[in-house]
Amino acid sequence: MAEIIIMPKQGLQMTEGIIIKWLIDEGDSISEGEDLFEVETDKLTMNIPAAASGKLLKILRAPGDTVPVAEPIAIIGEEGEDISGLLNDNSKPAVIYATPRAKAAAKLRGIDYREVAGSGPDGLVIENDILKAAAQNVSIPVRRDTIPAREEATREQRDANRERGESPCDRGETLVPLTGMRRTVATRMKSSLNEMAQLYHSVTVDMTEAALMRESLKNTGRKVSYNDIILWRTAKALTEFPVINAIWSDKGIIQKNYVNLGFAVALDEGLIVPVIKDADLLTLQEIAACSAGLADKAKHNKLARDEYTGGTFTVTNLGMFDIDCFTAIINPPEAGILAVGKIAKQPAVVDDEIVVRPLMQLSLTYDHRIVDGAPAAQFLRRVKELLENL
Repeated sequence: MAEIIIMPKQGLQMTEGIIIKWLIDEGDSISEGEDLFEVETDKLTMNIPAAASGKLLKILRAPGDTVPVAEPIAIIGEEGEDISGLLNDNSKPAVIYATPRAKAAAKLRGIDYREVAGSGPDGLVIENDILKAAAQNVSIPVRRDTIPAREEATREQRDANRERGESPCDRGETLVPLTGMRRTVATRMKSSLNEMAQLYHSVTVDMTEAALMRESLKNTGRKVSYNDIILWRTAKALTEFPVINAIWSDKGIIQKNYVNLGFAVALDEGLIVPVIKDADLLTLQEIAACSAGLADKAKHNKLARDEYTGGTFTVTNLGMFDIDCFTAIINPPEAGILAVGKIAKQPAVVDDEIVVRPLMQLSLTYDHRIVDGAPAAQFLRRVKELLENL
């Protein structure tokens, strides 16, 4: 008997998804559990498995369609089965020439997507088509002896524009469509600032011991990053300060008796926070392996829902981007987030002498409804102590 397939809910915050492409064609056979289509959710892009076995008798929603959760998207049944009773006037897929991701990629690269051959169903242009078209464009190198001539031409063009009364603003603008992930990040961060009483503390950490530990492990073939060490010691500190490892609720403050430590990963389309479950029970090597695996999954849109939900505290690191220090917005409903800056050799006073040490700035953002200033400062000091005394 034919079965209507609906848009599944892939996360607590998900209300709709954008169909990127169907992975099989109408009339093809599929088994339950095999990948049926690719969808962009509020968090990431993923493949969705079929909820039934049989023939894909009808595709009801086309690539590029934004489909609310629980709405019909396809019909799976036996070959030759009459499905007319399951169809209505609204079940035909809309005519779409390019997916939103393809249009956004085309705008960013100055490509007219209408001139690109689509590899999707019925000639639909998808993001990969745009990327391939962009890669085929050959740029002409700029010779150094032509630079002065080009600068002169630019000045002449500028003067001509001014004579016609044109301003720099007349050169136009580029619209980058919002993806599901970008909308979710914007909504959650704005909500976080509006609903929480966020305050900040910062501290300087001497990473000499961390550097020595990392080098010692490297010499024995065990690779860990500075961020792994920070995650490891932060998890330890959280067990000593349950007031930080907590969330706010209408019934009261809920302190977690376990540490699920999130760490921010930047993607082209937004930000996602994979979560290391029971981080306080893991060794440094286990945290290193777990964080590397989750980060790789995040970058390839392979995270399962359980791998980016359920966090109790978050660490975000911009040191690799040469950022000295910054303050981060709390990832709700958590009580705090630790922002990590770069490690740089700087003068420091040690035993009344000026020496050069690898120093790092940590900044703690905390929800003042849950945490008072003194325990927040004590927690940050404890993280510093743990990092400086490995």
